[in-house]
Amino acid sequence: MRHPLQARRPSGRWALLSLLAATWWLAAPPAAAQDSTAPPAPPPAAPAAPPAGAPQSDSPAQVEGPQQVAGAPQPPAETPQQAAGTPATDGAAGAGAAATGAGGAGGAAADAGGRAERGPARRDRPGATSSRATPSKKRRGDINPCMTPDPGWGVYDPWSRAPSIGQMIMPHRGGVTKRGGFDVIIHFHGHEALRKEFVKTAEGAVLVGIDLGIGSGAYSSAFSAPYVFENLLDSIERAVAKKTGKKKAYIRKLGLSSWSAGYGAIEQILRQPAGKRVDALVLLDSLHAGYADEQQHKLKVAQIEPFIAFAKRAAAGEALMFMSHSSILPPGYASTAETANFIVQQLRGKPRGSSRRDVLGLDMIQRYDRGGFHLRGYTGDDKPDHCAHLGLMADIMRIHINPRWKTPKGRR
Repeated sequence: MRHPLQARRPSGRWALLSLLAATWWLAAPPAAAQDSTAPPAPPPAAPAAPPAGAPQSDSPAQVEGPQQVAGAPQPPAETPQQAAGTPATDGAAGAGAAATGAGGAGGAAADAGGRAERGPARRDRPGATSSRATPSKKRRGDINPCMTPDPGWGVYDPWSRAPSIGQMIMPHRGGVTKRGGFDVIIHFHGHEALRKEFVKTAEGAVLVGIDLGIGSGAYSSAFSAPYVFENLLDSIERAVAKKTGKKKAYIRKLGLSSWSAGYGAIEQILRQPAGKRVDALVLLDSLHAGYADEQQHKLKVAQIEPFIAFAKRAAAGEALMFMSHSSILPPGYASTAETANFIVQQLRGKPRGSSRRDVLGLDMIQRYDRGGFHLRGYTGDDKPDHCAHLGLMADIMRIHINPRWKTPKGRR
């Protein structure tokens, strides 16, 4: 006789059917997964930008030094590769902007005809991570300015770790005078991106590329002590001497270049004794300043005094200075357009309007030229527009620096 609390066992057929039903239920996907038209989950929100003047995280390559002056602008500009949504490797920006021969640096080319549509300017921070996978302007030819094809190395050998900071490329052969003189450009922020443009038109000058992290503070701190830049120059000369066999190799012409946050290093260098050796200065959408009065947009002039002084030298024909600016409006500090126009005012000049297409979808709206000083202003308030300024370097070398320096030819 069965105990009243004992469960009744099902027959064999019902037991099999129950097991099959339970197995199907466990294996069935959730209803959302079965719906092929269900919208994908939204991407995680990007972290909020740190306030202007906030301390920046140290980069592994950063040289210890005092922090940037409180209140100075800290544009947290990423490398072009990071702006395109791809992680950077080896501390280098993994992208460049391809020059198209439109003459953006020198203004020699005629208009290509037509203007790209413009959107209203918005408050944004230069170099912030972009959610766009493709360029915003169709006429960029399906090339993302933050992730462009690699043209190769030209007459140059691949990157060398010879400098005390960063990396350098030298011509496979040549590029040095009989006495051992050579020319060098030191670029801050996005050096692999710039390399793609540099090798297209450079004739033999050495390129040194330095990436130290996010924000101008990393660059400012790294080069705050004069010996850091002096040691860098010495290490470059030793590297060239070793490669060429010329024991007394020396820097003949020196240029500094930066994109985005890299200007922090240049500001420090221009204040130092070795800064007097600089003959050429290139700022690619790359000069900001803090506000003494944000409501009145009154700049903290002390922060850009070295650039004003250099601009005056260039205007007098004693040096070369090329500036470009976008129309990005960063939060809480002066844009590259504001600083560029302020410097032109210090030269007692006024930019004139321009309407021309340039490299990678850039639309020129103003320009100013006086002696060796050149300003090019563009529309554009998004990340691809910011990256596109790197595409100007090929024409800057071809139109301005090569004729000025007459660098000895490099060759394979």
